[in-house]
Amino acid sequence: MDRKEHPIVAVAPGSIAAEMELTPGDVLLSVNGKEIEDIFDYQYLVEDEYLCLSVRKANGEEWELEIEKDYSEDIGIAFESGLMDDYRSCSNQCIFCFIDQMPKGMRDTLYFKDDDSRLSFLQGNYVTLTNMKDKDIDRIIYYHLAPINVSVHTTNPKLRCEMLHNRFAGEALKKMERLAEAGIEMNGQIVLCKGVNDGAELERTIADLTAWIPSMRSLSVVPVGLTKFREGLYPLEPFNREDAREVLEVIHRWQNYCMEHFGMHFVHAGDEWYLLAEEELPGEERYDGYLQLENGVGMITLLRDEFQEALAGEQPDGALLRQVTLATGKLAGPILRELAERLSGKFPGVKVRVREICNDFFGERITVAGLLTGNDVMRQLKGENLGDVLLLPCSMLRSGEEVFLDDVSVTDMKRTLQVPIDIVKSSGRDLLDAILGRRQNE
Repeated sequence: MDRKEHPIVAVAPGSIAAEMELTPGDVLLSVNGKEIEDIFDYQYLVEDEYLCLSVRKANGEEWELEIEKDYSEDIGIAFESGLMDDYRSCSNQCIFCFIDQMPKGMRDTLYFKDDDSRLSFLQGNYVTLTNMKDKDIDRIIYYHLAPINVSVHTTNPKLRCEMLHNRFAGEALKKMERLAEAGIEMNGQIVLCKGVNDGAELERTIADLTAWIPSMRSLSVVPVGLTKFREGLYPLEPFNREDAREVLEVIHRWQNYCMEHFGMHFVHAGDEWYLLAEEELPGEERYDGYLQLENGVGMITLLRDEFQEALAGEQPDGALLRQVTLATGKLAGPILRELAERLSGKFPGVKVRVREICNDFFGERITVAGLLTGNDVMRQLKGENLGDVLLLPCSMLRSGEEVFLDDVSVTDMKRTLQVPIDIVKSSGRDLLDAILGRRQNE
């Protein structure tokens, strides 16, 4: 079997690698005589104070470089792939998969289904464990990599196989048991589908996972997202208000049980359940430190608390005159209106108009801002008086770029709507500063 080679794409100026005359284009062959499979092997091995790097230079020469450094000191080289390996795609055909509900013609990267456990550690992705081999579990335990985020959905092996359309999906639960026994921290996720894994099945799943506390440190329950592009897919129905209230009753009951027995709430409902049920969102103390923010669990409560804390530190200013439009999805609209009303008490001259954008592209059942397209935003705002600036949440854009899901750029939108645009980060402090005009994107 050919050994893996890892081309170096960047060398940090002034780093150990630069001093050793490594340059982009050189190829890392091994560290301390061991072949590097991926980023975890590399990071584990280069922690040592004494290293021997085997490197092939661009002219074909192979160098053996001995390095003495501080423990955990970075040597300053970067590779083309953050994993130092190919990304593992998903082997499942989940009945609720969002990617299967997307129309044709979007950029290729949006159709890639990743299910790579290594991304769980690096980026917080949720994985099903179905494509992991025993050696992968062994490596996680050996390196004690944590936390790993697991898409559980159900602990009923037969039902899990049906939901994931993978005959090995039930066996993956045994891998979770191995991780729990080894003390590897995990966060779990349940995408709840009406009439499938709710009701008694939800009760069973929560009960089963509490047996792995504290290794299993949190569990989120989020409603399935249903777009209008579901022709030929499994017939799933949306949850209604009464359904949401029943789900919350189950979760609250288990929170009370877990708090009494384990000193933690453990299971958490996504914010959508409270808004759908028309119930008050919990306070910060119910979220155990916001372990599942990226799943939309506690995000609204945190934003509200941060905004109110920042606003409390402001002095009233009746002289500030400003008109702002804040565009968002239907989910966050009500809370943003509440925050705007609170702001008006100290800044009566600042007028904030919250504009909920209907998701025409994916369908009105998709209510989160992060799945709005640039064209929907432009079409629904065109011709309106947007004031001094249009504020948009950063979740609407591709990570690290100013591009929407449909490849519309922020520059395109500025040109179309003829208004300055400010991209707001996820914190309440940043939202307040953006409304008051204290920071403008270039």
